[in-house]
Amino acid sequence: MKTNDYVKYMTQTIVKYADQPKEERKRQRQEKKQTKASFWYRWFGILPYVVYTEVKRRRKH
Repeated sequence: MKTNDYVKYMTQTIVKYADQPKEERKRQRQEKKQTKASFWYRWFGILPYVVYTEVKRRRKH
């Protein structure tokens, strides 16, 4: 990607963001936070996450 194309892309992205109402930006941030994977899954993968949740579930019972 050429520098000129990158500047154009960044400008479009910033303008698109700035044109949104404040409530819309807040709602999008909240949705992004809710769909974010947990710490264990992001850092260690699926197997340790499954083991951790299973141990946690068994301790509750």
